[in-house]
Amino acid sequence: MATRDFTANVISASKVEPSGPYQNSTASGVWDLSEQFDLRKGGNWPETGVSLQRALFGPRNSSPRTAVDQVDISTLGNGTDFGGVTTHDNGGGVGFGSDTRCIFTGGAGNSNIIQFATFSTSGDFADFGDLTVGRINPAGFASNTRGCTAGGQAGAASDVIEYVTIASAGNATDFGDLDDGFENIGGGFASSAGRGIIAGGYHSGSPKNKIQYVTISSTGNSTDFGDLTVARQYVGGLASATRGVTFGGEISNGSTSDVMDYITIGSTGNATDFGDLTAATKNTAGAASATRGIRAGGTKANGSGSVNTIDYITIGSTGNAQDFGDLSSSSNNDNIAGAASSTPSSQP
Repeated sequence: MATRDFTANVISASKVEPSGPYQNSTASGVWDLSEQFDLRKGGNWPETGVSLQRALFGPRNSSPRTAVDQVDISTLGNGTDFGGVTTHDNGGGVGFGSDTRCIFTGGAGNSNIIQFATFSTSGDFADFGDLTVGRINPAGFASNTRGCTAGGQAGAASDVIEYVTIASAGNATDFGDLDDGFENIGGGFASSAGRGIIAGGYHSGSPKNKIQYVTISSTGNSTDFGDLTVARQYVGGLASATRGVTFGGEISNGSTSDVMDYITIGSTGNATDFGDLTAATKNTAGAASATRGIRAGGTKANGSGSVNTIDYITIGSTGNAQDFGDLSSSSNNDNIAGAASSTPSSQP
């Protein structure tokens, strides 16, 4: 079919059906007003300001463990294949993201690899740069412009915090230090107030209940925030613009926890009970939209294998988690990283 000349451009008469009500979706071609009206009424016409609510979880699968799942946070359902990470790292890394870009850092073998993908485009991750210190099981958190990796195990427990500018590939830069070396963390998240939170971890021979925070837009050492309701390591974390939720983990007697608790990120103070996961889980990953949080994968109680389940919560309320769906693989879903594209629009 021939193209039609317009004053501003030349556009095709072949229509591209929009894939969903997302800001980055397309509806190119020549549409008449009635067709556009029908799509808009059905919620399938791209609207400015409505962002893609995609979460990525990985690496999972086996031999090698490279696969990454994608999940639409706004619906319920199972994960589907997104692509793969740049290297087989057996998990143990951490994820964070901006509105458009997902970053995974660290991993097994004290990896220093930083890799990235674009949330809206399925495909393999690409090399971003290197951490200043390779480590496994750190915490990760981000504003819409800057992402941080904190603590973890780098031969010994690390106190290092470092950052990258998410839109620009390159090596990480020193940010500051935690108040001591914390390993086996996992629990990290950020808010629109520009704070990054580090929750729990392992220090001096036992899991800890300590919560620390930094101001992401600056650099400097962490400050004490308060305490978790239960001391634990290998914790998951997620946040809305104002509230952060931690979940699961391993508690002091070696057993696995189903605890969820929350804090108001813009203030300081101890965490409050939120509810329970559908099952006790550690080494699990979290991601969130502005209103909904999801937990994916992890290790079963007492380390008896991994789970492929996904739970969800409404972050602004309290209550027990509910079933969301499953990851696409039934095995090797422990120690996965998670990140979401739906960073609150007020986030700096």
